[in-house]
Amino acid sequence: MAIVKPVLLRSLRRSLRSLGGERAPVLAGHKLLYRCNLECRMCPFWRREDEPLLGLADEIRMMEALARAGVSFLGFEGGEPLLRADLGAILREAHDRFHTSLVTNGWLLARRVREIAPHLDLLFVSIDGIGERHDRLRGIPRSFERAVEGLRASRSEVPSVISHTVTRENLDHSEKVVELAEQLDVGLTLQIAYDYRSADPMSPDRAKLRPVIERLRDLRRGGAPILESVEYFEAILGSWYGERPWRCKPWLTINIDPAGRIVLPCYVLQEYRGSAPVWSVDLRELWNRYDWSRYEGCNRCALACYLEPSLFRWTDFACLRDRLLDGAIHYVERRPRTSRRGIVSG
Repeated sequence: MAIVKPVLLRSLRRSLRSLGGERAPVLAGHKLLYRCNLECRMCPFWRREDEPLLGLADEIRMMEALARAGVSFLGFEGGEPLLRADLGAILREAHDRFHTSLVTNGWLLARRVREIAPHLDLLFVSIDGIGERHDRLRGIPRSFERAVEGLRASRSEVPSVISHTVTRENLDHSEKVVELAEQLDVGLTLQIAYDYRSADPMSPDRAKLRPVIERLRDLRRGGAPILESVEYFEAILGSWYGERPWRCKPWLTINIDPAGRIVLPCYVLQEYRGSAPVWSVDLRELWNRYDWSRYEGCNRCALACYLEPSLFRWTDFACLRDRLLDGAIHYVERRPRTSRRGIVSG
């Protein structure tokens, strides 16, 4: 509860503002760099050249701007964040201000986990299949081995979660990755691959995807360690297969590129290309004059950082308890689990 309480209090203060009609970001994502040591086929970001990166002073300036806007959750990603030598110092500053998370491919995790763990509330490690299937999607041999090694090292230091991207080439491995999460006693979050213009087209065929989404929903309902809610899966099924679109609320999430610029309106539509530096604008004023209505019916992606907050109802106590309190306590305390069957490679 030490983690949950300050986040809950900040979020409740924000919800009171939203009840009065004011819009404010709840979640923030920040790419620390584009450079990566893997070459994932579905990812456009490692293919980009980095501009001069923010130093610690500017990272703090970015954090202060986000805190003034009311952000409670800050997630760092890349590229590969563990390639930055100053990552520990950046996370230390973030953890003083936000519920802090990090996404990594895990290659360097075992070496640096004790440095970064004290400054994290949640750690995500990317795994997209078992054994060679993961390596093929990630472009580098032994990347599955290194990711699992990193998870084994991290799970006793910080609540750890497998981040799984569902693509056209791993639909038959998604349930196996759930099993791996159970074996390792970690959580699992997932996203469905989006076809960026500068990456390999890897989004799954919708007809083949549907039974996988239904199976993952049923596993979640049955107690599998999947972070996404049952409502998340139901929203995808309703929108993509049942002509029941969900209302996207992109203003609940703000993304900041490696140079400190705001990405509008969202992660995918601009393919993470930013505009003004976050510290140069009044975020509260910008957020309440921007025309978000054009994007409310988009439904083009199923990124949990947009879909889950869009389903959240701050005025519904049962929803608040299920999504924030019960979910946070469950994954912070990490109850032991046992696997239903073994994992096979290939």
